[in-house]
Amino acid sequence: MPKVLISDKMSPLAAQVFRERGVEVDEITGKTPDELKAIIGEYDGLAIRSSTKVTPDILAHATNLKVIGRAGIGVDNVDIPAASAAGVVVMNTPFGNSITTAEHAIALMFALARQLPEADASTQAGKWEKNRFMGVELTGKTLGLIGAGNIGSIVADRAQGLKMKVIAFDPFLSPERALEIGVEKVELDQLLPRADFITLHTPLTDQTRNILSAENLAKTKKGVRIINCARGGLIDEAALKQLLDSGHVAGAALDVFVTEPAKEHPLFGTPNFVATPHLGASTNEAQVNVALQVAEQMADYLVSGGVTNALNMPSLSAEEAPRLKPYMALAEKLGSLVGQLAHGVIPRISIHAEGAAAELNQKPIVSAVLAGYLRVHSDTVNMVNAPYLARERGIEVREVRTEREGDYHTLIRISVKTEAGERSVAGTLFGNQAPRLVELFGIKVEADLAGHMLYVVNDDAPGFIGRIGTALGEAGVNIGTFHLGRRAAGGEAVLLLSVDEPVTGDLIAKVRALPGVRTAMALRF
Repeated sequence: MPKVLISDKMSPLAAQVFRERGVEVDEITGKTPDELKAIIGEYDGLAIRSSTKVTPDILAHATNLKVIGRAGIGVDNVDIPAASAAGVVVMNTPFGNSITTAEHAIALMFALARQLPEADASTQAGKWEKNRFMGVELTGKTLGLIGAGNIGSIVADRAQGLKMKVIAFDPFLSPERALEIGVEKVELDQLLPRADFITLHTPLTDQTRNILSAENLAKTKKGVRIINCARGGLIDEAALKQLLDSGHVAGAALDVFVTEPAKEHPLFGTPNFVATPHLGASTNEAQVNVALQVAEQMADYLVSGGVTNALNMPSLSAEEAPRLKPYMALAEKLGSLVGQLAHGVIPRISIHAEGAAAELNQKPIVSAVLAGYLRVHSDTVNMVNAPYLARERGIEVREVRTEREGDYHTLIRISVKTEAGERSVAGTLFGNQAPRLVELFGIKVEADLAGHMLYVVNDDAPGFIGRIGTALGEAGVNIGTFHLGRRAAGGEAVLLLSVDEPVTGDLIAKVRALPGVRTAMALRF
């Protein structure tokens, strides 16, 4: 009988579901990392919320672990690459608390508009300061959404019911989807000076970290009110404090912070600042929903091998999995490469399978491409919900099969429509197992896509390799692999190299300044 540990507090219905499905379950919460390491080896599954941190050290002791289930959306507390390396499936419940989080954002908007927390404290202190608390109406105001995905679209719907005008910044929001949910699609620089209220509904990624930086906060309309129920780290908290003190920002409400639990914070006590302790998903309904969902998903996997809402594995039958696994790894890497290199909305993505790849079930391969592409910008994407999210964003997905073999026994090509025209990348399997990039935007280049990488487009000229090698050496960056390709002698060339540590912004700036460099950026696989 499979055995699961529930290590964080969640609805008792979760344990009931496990037992009904034939899974033994222990509910042991509040353990320290050392205490968890001492017992984790007994379990096939680990059900968590946000308190348990699943680190490589924990995973090293989890010798029997097969699946981790996160009751909720965010998996910041799970080292997914380490879990994948250990062969552990990581699942979440991406939509179980969307309504609850959206409603909390609306509640905080009301709290700011009418200064409810301060008015409550004053009244209960016997002051009756009626003239002190002059609020503002929401009707007719402009709400700026940063992120218009599942939760953001629910907020938009509720705000429209309050007769607010909603504008939205989201690189993946298509004009068709914007029309469908009734928002005006704008760029961030247009949203900041127009919005009376700004609410954030985007995951924390390299692209969104400090999206409301000191510079961007300074661009906001005087008197703006800001709400964040998404992730800590999206707002420069020190800059927000300064603008609240100066009066430029009329109010701010944060449910999430850079460091949690936030028991002390410079913003605490600031006038017109409202704080809640990460309550976005904290309703009875949401807690029951995510607990039931994670228990059902984990039990299905442990008992029958069914996979649902996995972040590092597609939905597969037991018969298909061994053959499809390397193809899906290739497809996801190619999708991730396109996602990292592309800019703005991509209205169409085509997946072309040639040779042996064309004989396989294409659905997991297409899902893997979309998951790799979309996961660059969202931490809730998996191979189950990626097709849905692509449709939601108005991305047209085309599938093409060519059974005849070309230069390779098997090949997957991804083509995307961009403002600059059609662009494509292609990859194959070496030894029917190892994913390998073989073409990048029409340039033949063979490369492994793994770890931290540096991508450079440059003029093909003598001495360039020496210059970039020197630049990395002076920065103390060790090169792992080095891959080159070019269109023609003396023309456009491309370089992909892997390095042993993350590529910093300073290093990118240094590489871009080298003679002959057209563009340079960091990649992560």
